[in-house]
Amino acid sequence: MAVPGLEDYWGTGVFATEALTREAIKALDKAKKYNQPFYLYMAHYAIHIPIDKDMRFFPKYIRKGLSDKEAAYASLIEGMDKSLGDLMDWLEKNDEADHTVVIFMSDNGGLASQPGWRDGQIYTQNYPLNSGKGSLYEGGIREPMIVSWPGVVAPDTRCDKYLMIEDFYPTILEMAGITNYKTVSPIDGISFMPLLKGTGDPSKGRALIWNFPNIWGNDGPGINLDCSIRKDEWKLVYYYETGKKELFNIPNDISEKNDVADRYSEIVKRLSKELGNYLREVEGQRPTFKATGKPCPWPDEI
Repeated sequence: MAVPGLEDYWGTGVFATEALTREAIKALDKAKKYNQPFYLYMAHYAIHIPIDKDMRFFPKYIRKGLSDKEAAYASLIEGMDKSLGDLMDWLEKNDEADHTVVIFMSDNGGLASQPGWRDGQIYTQNYPLNSGKGSLYEGGIREPMIVSWPGVVAPDTRCDKYLMIEDFYPTILEMAGITNYKTVSPIDGISFMPLLKGTGDPSKGRALIWNFPNIWGNDGPGINLDCSIRKDEWKLVYYYETGKKELFNIPNDISEKNDVADRYSEIVKRLSKELGNYLREVEGQRPTFKATGKPCPWPDEI
């Protein structure tokens, strides 16, 4: 794939992940040379389709017995891992590690719905999470996240509270000590600084909402024509086309195997109302029935 801005690497055999890493290090070198503060946003094409082989690592996974598809997928993972390691090595070598914040996060769950790119039973590649990218089940929306902030985030600690990637913006501003700012659009996120410092839990009582009123192109559990709300331990999934609602207690059932909607009808009703009200408030889209041209009901209308 020809990536604009990486023309110097075209035809050289340097994989895109490595090329982006080299360019990132050049930017860091420039900031260091002029003694400038730096902010690096590093977004790789890996791991994504087309799943091209990163030949630095692909043969190793073939030798380990993986199929060509899974070895290619693994090679992309290791290439991205090496990239992060190279950037962190730069921080160490340039005496920047102790006063640099590193935040690592994915934008969605791993691919699990396309047998053309993956081997094995589809929808299981993110086990114990259900389904994968494009799904409103945990396999599609629960991602790994790591924060390194020497002197602030305690080493070797874990947090099981939830946040969303929209929270990065207000959090980074708070990290930088910026309090007086204006934005063109409303800010959906809230700072997760209390989670980093261990001083509070901004997820408590907070609703996270997803809306997927279209057809993606792939199909599978929790994919296409649905919306969802997560609040505290409960998560409701609503399917526009059928009107079906599912309720899961995520801490107790991370694999979402036990739909308890029939058992907790009042919680279903409460979450349906909150989800429906929010979608109306933000003018969220919803699909229509082809046969009648009428919109599908909002989750609190069923």
